[in-house]
Amino acid sequence: MANLYVGIMSGTSLDGIDVALVELSTPQQAKLIDACCIPFPQSVYEELLALCAPGADEVRRAGLAGQNWARLAATGVNQLLERNALLPSQVMAIGSHGQTIRHHPELGFSTQIGAPALLAELTNISVVSDFRSRDLAAGGEGAPLVPAFHEWLLRSPDQARTLINIGGFANLTVLDPEQPVVGFDSGPGNVLMDHWIQLHRSLPYDNGGSWARSGKVSAELLELMLNDPYFQRQGPKSTGREYFHPAWLDNKLATLRTTLPPEDAQATLLELTAHTISLAVRSNATNTKSIFVCGGGARNQYLLERLESLLRPIPVGTTAQLGVDPDWMEAIAFAWLAWRCLERQPGNQPQVTGASGLRILGAHYPA
Repeated sequence: MANLYVGIMSGTSLDGIDVALVELSTPQQAKLIDACCIPFPQSVYEELLALCAPGADEVRRAGLAGQNWARLAATGVNQLLERNALLPSQVMAIGSHGQTIRHHPELGFSTQIGAPALLAELTNISVVSDFRSRDLAAGGEGAPLVPAFHEWLLRSPDQARTLINIGGFANLTVLDPEQPVVGFDSGPGNVLMDHWIQLHRSLPYDNGGSWARSGKVSAELLELMLNDPYFQRQGPKSTGREYFHPAWLDNKLATLRTTLPPEDAQATLLELTAHTISLAVRSNATNTKSIFVCGGGARNQYLLERLESLLRPIPVGTTAQLGVDPDWMEAIAFAWLAWRCLERQPGNQPQVTGASGLRILGAHYPA
């Protein structure tokens, strides 16, 4: 096997670190060899979540949390090497997204921690990280970055299709053979639903959307949330926990005339995700003939049903139908971004991020 790369991704859901071993080749092939997920210990999860908001002694805490993140990521990399009887020297590089703790494109920065130099030491493999900074420096949002990979791998020459990645937040990629790729963050994915079920049922997420299915959508709460200016903005745009956070939800709930049962709020949060994705597709993918979902949201059966209903007659499936496991799409994408960096090829799409041009993304830490 040649051109082996490892992609590492941990997103805003904070459920763990996805590690994918990928074989990349031209023309446009990305073969998933193996993958694993390293869950966050509770203490690491709590610290990473706390670092997403202002707090005391942040610089020291972020430094230590980044080291802990790197150690966990290295555990995943070394597991894959052992399982596949590979030496570190047989892997070209690791593409490490790190963990986003602040995303402020309006201020020109986005911060990911993950101690890439330590990761290179622990694995003896070259690491490419810090993929967002160069796009931001060129006036872009620094996100989403995955649409460039989607275009490289999955654009069809004769049919328009739309990919929807649903993690903590949702982003879409419109691949239309008659126009340049379009992509942006549509709004919350799982982030508010996860927060609500953790708060009320002490569960990490709503498995299959079963709790949301048991509730009734509040038209009043849904309207209040949909009136947020973010949903009216055109792309390029990106967002994160800095904007859609528990206090945002609490503010909406406080203005209601009645108190909602918790399951009704959960149903309405799922409807928010489905509605904002549907709005984004209807407004930006008028020619699309099929929709493919990836990310953790692909496992939420009730969410997929709501998307199917709102987007009918456009069929909604998952990227498994395109030959890409929806659980590992983003990790594979960061392997590809590392490859692009080492090949001195651009990794962004200016019309997606708003950058002033194509840029080579990433900082390289040699083995």
